[in-house]
Amino acid sequence: MAERKVGWEPQGQHTIIGKEVQRTDGKQKASGQAKYSNDANPPGTLFAKLLTCPHAHAKLVSLDVEKAKAVKGVKAVQIMAEPGQEIRHEGWPIVAVAAERREYAEDGIRAIIAKFEVLPHFVDEADLKGAEAAEITDGGMPAKLTKSLGTNKKGDVEAALKEARHVHKGYYGVHTITHMCLEPHGSHATWDGDKLNVELSTQNVSGTAGQYVKPLGVDAANVSIHCDFIGGGFGSKFAVDEWDVACAKLAKTTGRPVRLMLDRPTEMQIAGNRPSAFADVTVACDANGKITAWDSHHWGTNGPKGSTVALSVTPYVFDPPNRNRTATGIITHCGPDRAWRAPNHPQACAYTDTALDDLAAKAGIDSLSFFQKNLDLTNLPHIYAPELEIAAKLMDWKAKWHPRGQGAGEGPIKRGVGLALHTWGGGPHQSNVQLKVHPDGTVEISMGSQDIGTGTRTCIAMVAAETFGIPLTSVKVNIGSNKYPQAGPSGGSTTIGGVTGPTRRTSQQALWKIFDLVAVKYNVDLTTLAAKGGKIWSGDKDVCTWKQAASLVGPMALELTGGPVTEEEGLTSKQVGGVQMAEVAVDTETGIVKMVKMVAVQDIGLVVNRLLARSQVYGALIMGIAYSLSEERIMDNKTGKFINANSTDYKLPRIGDIGDLVVEFYEPESEYKRGVIGLGEPPVIAPGAAISNAVANAIGVRVPVLPLTPKRVLESLKKG
Repeated sequence: MAERKVGWEPQGQHTIIGKEVQRTDGKQKASGQAKYSNDANPPGTLFAKLLTCPHAHAKLVSLDVEKAKAVKGVKAVQIMAEPGQEIRHEGWPIVAVAAERREYAEDGIRAIIAKFEVLPHFVDEADLKGAEAAEITDGGMPAKLTKSLGTNKKGDVEAALKEARHVHKGYYGVHTITHMCLEPHGSHATWDGDKLNVELSTQNVSGTAGQYVKPLGVDAANVSIHCDFIGGGFGSKFAVDEWDVACAKLAKTTGRPVRLMLDRPTEMQIAGNRPSAFADVTVACDANGKITAWDSHHWGTNGPKGSTVALSVTPYVFDPPNRNRTATGIITHCGPDRAWRAPNHPQACAYTDTALDDLAAKAGIDSLSFFQKNLDLTNLPHIYAPELEIAAKLMDWKAKWHPRGQGAGEGPIKRGVGLALHTWGGGPHQSNVQLKVHPDGTVEISMGSQDIGTGTRTCIAMVAAETFGIPLTSVKVNIGSNKYPQAGPSGGSTTIGGVTGPTRRTSQQALWKIFDLVAVKYNVDLTTLAAKGGKIWSGDKDVCTWKQAASLVGPMALELTGGPVTEEEGLTSKQVGGVQMAEVAVDTETGIVKMVKMVAVQDIGLVVNRLLARSQVYGALIMGIAYSLSEERIMDNKTGKFINANSTDYKLPRIGDIGDLVVEFYEPESEYKRGVIGLGEPPVIAPGAAISNAVANAIGVRVPVLPLTPKRVLESLKKG
């Protein structure tokens, strides 16, 4: 008998895998039938609201909630901060109030008497000198990060700078942005005796039940987490938050279901952000444009924790022979950070590839040629080289690139192009699967994963349907509950490899068992059997239908379980790279930057669903355009308030702001043989640097800090 080996067919030889397949839950979402945590509304549900601190830094002096308890419709009050406690940022939860209606809860909040002693605050994340003067920095590299950051010095930077033909010094930065999830953080909690049932907006269905145990004194086995649909997470929804615990406590106190979802301002203040990064960079190259030295000091804030980010991936992608890097964390009285789609990488790319582009301009070298000359200093030169060629053709780079300040166009509107490179590790997370082949031919798959909008349900179903040779409609996928086999959280671009690998392996093992039964029943050569088109085939002869084959399992379903996959099995892998090019039109009179075109070329391994994969990249490019041109958290230095914490003033792009988006996957045989690899993070990394470089190419000067608002563009033009 031929060896049975788990694996994929070569790209292009699948029936369903690699094709453009609509989401299986698309109609539910489009029609409003899909239910999110915010939609949970069983009879008797109470609505909870938070009283939060209005100050950036304060001491809670006293708290009186008695009047709130007497407000019409208020059923319970949960204190979340005690008098004497230091409050370290605006939006800090103080009290939760549950009431019959939202407006009653708001009345209850207004009845609470909370007195604060306002303390000095610092919220200017870019002001390193001010932070040092206020003695709120860590004085250098955070001690707790030393081990993970690796070597920060390499070679002899001073000697290399002296010998270099071209040396560039510049200041760069990218401001803090919030996650801005369409569905805010929160949950709906119900108690059934000592059992807690939670509709939780989470990226971590399997991993959150245990987080209720200590604060509630409940057994982990008695906690049920459910999340069928989630309206965005981007790395901010891995954990049970204190307001979720408060929601469960309110439900316990009242004996009724309680829903507590953050309102938009509070969501933006406390539910997580992508932290800032600013840097002074010195970089050098020889007469041929080869990078010889890098020296940088960067700073930023994670909020109250005071550390900074991106040092471990600085300089980004490129590793010059001589390198020095240092960092200073700034303690600010701002909301805390949380992982945001490729943590650290967008910031590091934003100040690395812009500095290198400025060095290329000083050396008088086309940016594309400069980056190509230095690919041997990258982690994936064999990937970036062909991707740059593909991107250049799609962008028509040779026709559009010009030296800075030359050939950008007549009149006030100037055009330019720029590029950037990115990388990401990814790899599979740890997931288990339960698979049932029912006697009627339907296949049922259960995993404790969740679909955060990427199409996880659809991809799991596609893998099973492909393996058994049956239509998608014959596959039932159960996810979104911690009562299903344990699965990893959806983050780090690990989900697609983590769920498709076990599904494929277990499906193949189940199919082989059915082949054994078919071979005996129909007296055919076992080694010739294949499943395709709803039938079992022996060579070019159909033996039986799939339903007839499935019926051989007996009166009960054939049930198998499978565990996590490893890279050695060939089902999944990690480490990808991509290149992006941007074309912009800049109005030098108004400072407005308009996107003309974005090109993204990305390696991806084996594509499961081409439509969803492309959609992932489109979404990443739009998010990248947002943080490049308009999106930022604006703090008021005087009051310490997050002054644009609302959907009106926190500027996100509309459909007319994104230009033409072109996505191309790099798929040589060597790549798709690596198996399925995630791409949630990679394509959101490079837009900031690519767009900034395009603006510099257009107007002839660098706008050093993202986002590239009209004000910053005009200021840079004025300085020259």
